[in-house]
Amino acid sequence: MSATPPGRGCDVLLVDDQELVRTGFRLILETEPDLRVVGEAGDGAAAVDAARRLRPDVILMDVQMPVMDGIEAARRLAELEVPSKVVILTTFERDDLVVDALRAGASGFLLKNAPPEQLVEAVRTVAAGDALLAPSVTRRLIERFSSHGLVSRRDDLLAPLTNREREVLTLVATGRSNAEVAAALHLGEATVKTHLSRTLQKLHLRDRVHAVVFAYEVGLVAPGTGALKDLLP
Repeated sequence: MSATPPGRGCDVLLVDDQELVRTGFRLILETEPDLRVVGEAGDGAAAVDAARRLRPDVILMDVQMPVMDGIEAARRLAELEVPSKVVILTTFERDDLVVDALRAGASGFLLKNAPPEQLVEAVRTVAAGDALLAPSVTRRLIERFSSHGLVSRRDDLLAPLTNREREVLTLVATGRSNAEVAAALHLGEATVKTHLSRTLQKLHLRDRVHAVVFAYEVGLVAPGTGALKDLLP
């Protein structure tokens, strides 16, 4: 999925069953010249319809809503191949919500009590093609994936990758930027981006954060080696 083109700005869809919450997010985001709120929805089903019509770059999505919750809406959008990036917003710091959201295709997870500047940065980060997780949940998430991984299927799951692609995935999963991966492997940064793009395609992963999650699930990397905390904005 391509990042938002430079200079075009970022279109955002707000999804929350509380109008006051949507209004607050709108006021925060529309103070930024590069961010534009293009629509709102009060439940997950309405969000899916709005996303198909408006094709926003980023969707800020609540979890608990009537008709259809945010995680199911994210799953439907992924199935429909709507190109919008979904950031799940919630007041709950529950590991199962984080895991479900990421597996449903969300590109980020942020708590509603995050400061305004973090909300703005979250939208920009996801629109640029990166991904994020709330700082307070990353450590537990790493522990969850590392203790419930797919290590027994590791070789089969990694079989589609070349040796170089495995190296790139490993370094990305330890929190290295593309430039740092390039330096470590003595490659050009464009070459690293190509390897990462091919890795995502071969493993059917949506973006960088899902690549990191996958690396933990198969035991390619382990807690204490850098990891998800380094994906934070």
